[in-house]
Amino acid sequence: MGVSYLMNSYPMTSTTFVSREIHAHEAAGLPITRFAIREWGEDLVDPRDRDEIGKTTYILKQGAAPLVGRTLKELVTNPVGFARALGTTLHLATRPGSTGLKNFAYLVEAVFFKQMARAQDIHHVHAHFSTNSAAVALLARRMGGPSYSFTAHGPDEFDDPVGNGLPAKVAHAAFVAAITDYARGVILKATDGANADKVHVVRCGIDLDAFAVTPPTENARIVCVGRLCAAKAQALLVEAVAPLIADHPNLDLVFIGDGEDRAEIAARIAELGLQDHVTLAGWGTGEEVRAAIKGARVFALPSFAEGLPIVLMESLAMGRAVVTTRITGIPELVDDQVGWIVPAGDVPALRDAVAQALSADTATLSAMGAVGRARVEAAHDQSRNAALLRDLFPQA
Repeated sequence: MGVSYLMNSYPMTSTTFVSREIHAHEAAGLPITRFAIREWGEDLVDPRDRDEIGKTTYILKQGAAPLVGRTLKELVTNPVGFARALGTTLHLATRPGSTGLKNFAYLVEAVFFKQMARAQDIHHVHAHFSTNSAAVALLARRMGGPSYSFTAHGPDEFDDPVGNGLPAKVAHAAFVAAITDYARGVILKATDGANADKVHVVRCGIDLDAFAVTPPTENARIVCVGRLCAAKAQALLVEAVAPLIADHPNLDLVFIGDGEDRAEIAARIAELGLQDHVTLAGWGTGEEVRAAIKGARVFALPSFAEGLPIVLMESLAMGRAVVTTRITGIPELVDDQVGWIVPAGDVPALRDAVAQALSADTATLSAMGAVGRARVEAAHDQSRNAALLRDLFPQA
């Protein structure tokens, strides 16, 4: 059975879990054909990500005229299937909160994907996130294209399930993978429990061999990895650590990542006089991220909105205690046995948690790291979880 992956933008620095999942399938003997609606608009720092570009077919790079020409041909040669897809497009376009006319762009993109899937003998397509790429897969299916499935992560895609067309996408899917029990619950609530038998928890994973356990450092270094954006709340972490300098004069906070909030975070660092204690390092390769976590005493991620961050799995797999927030699926992995989990946006609680992490003895941190490693091994092994996903493909 030919299987493809369809993404909105691919590859992206912040979604390396997709390429890892694809590589796990291929290592197990299942070739994956890659499609994406568009290229990512930012630079890729990891050579493995850059290598994925040449393996991916980008729909919008075909140009408007060829895409419209293919659509007219589909209308003439497949009027019944096209009519089904057009009806679904109208449904998606007219829902409250819908992206409106963008859905007609998804229809044109779906025509190209459907025709390419037939030419390449692709029988099933899997998408990540229930947004644009899932809509394209749905419309291609309505035209007689391959069966489809998608992995739902959250949280943004769950903000408006009706506007996102989630019920229709679930109804026509062969199956849906939710990365957490929390995500599965949201999907079932949004669809009134319909098709519950096809919504499965398939957790994201990491290559455990790439994340060796190392002892926590004796220094006062805190590492945070992720896109610099409001949802990650890095500015609150800067605010939280500022008063801790008095007790920890060697405190060192390192942010790995970049994004739209960089200037705001830099301004806050300057305002609090923390230039000697906080570093904005920019994006790093996978090897550089691992090196940063290895050199840290504790990992921190004070997010307002997440699915279940891969970097928490990576940090715990390396034996690092973590400080993070009690939101969405994070409590399924993190509790007080592996670190500190606080309410989102509560700067005093975040400050107290970081202070406890910096003051904890190495034996305590190592014990937390050992429990964290065991949890990741049990629930987030990339090879095992990719196999769970593959087991669902034949049902398509």
